[in-house]
Amino acid sequence: MEWSIVVASFGLVLFPVIAGHYLKTGIEKELFFNSIRAMAQLIFLAFVLEYLFKIEDPLLYIPIYLFMTLYAGFIGYRRLQFNYWRGVVVIGGVGALLLPVMVGLKIISLKPNQFLPILGMILGHSLNTYTQAVERIRREVEVGRELVESFIAVGAPLKEALEPLQKQAIKAALIPINNSLQTIGVISIPGITTGMLLAGASPFEAVSYQLAIVYMWVSINFLSAYGGTKMFQLEGAKRGLPVQFGKG
Repeated sequence: MEWSIVVASFGLVLFPVIAGHYLKTGIEKELFFNSIRAMAQLIFLAFVLEYLFKIEDPLLYIPIYLFMTLYAGFIGYRRLQFNYWRGVVVIGGVGALLLPVMVGLKIISLKPNQFLPILGMILGHSLNTYTQAVERIRREVEVGRELVESFIAVGAPLKEALEPLQKQAIKAALIPINNSLQTIGVISIPGITTGMLLAGASPFEAVSYQLAIVYMWVSINFLSAYGGTKMFQLEGAKRGLPVQFGKG
């Protein structure tokens, strides 16, 4: 463990914390403690990976996948106060769909040092996009309450009333990946490429893997955004009042 690097780099956190306190943004405490939490989690992760990278039976990935999915669902629920199991289904479903594809196309193997990081990457990106999409469609429903009610008043089903708002929410959730696709390799050198270059890989080998990961992100973001907004529709149909559901 390179503690000198950790300690030195933590100074990059102190600047926005001090500036936030001076500007009275109210987020400096959360930023500071979350940075400490991230450090603790990553150090813990290093110890766990030392053990997990010795796994020889791929069946042992199943409980790891389930634990990570359930925890991601909990984080999504805590942020959104939206139905816990619907979040688990979306996030876990994206992982269950894309992981076999990545292995089948031989982009990754079942070796733990390849499979587990990609598993975490898929579930993490899925969680982020899922929460963005659900939060956005919830906001769209609140703002467009009259539009939704007018659709329902003329006999349109809730699904049809929410479709325009669902499209807007999906578009909004895909903005980050669209921005990345436009700037990658021109403004920014992404993480996989940087890591492989630092490890001594050739630029073309690093870029090949990076492209596979980026294209995987596109699928993750779309499936998670669509799944999140679809679950919102289903929850609305269950509760009956499209502007008063979503929480709980």
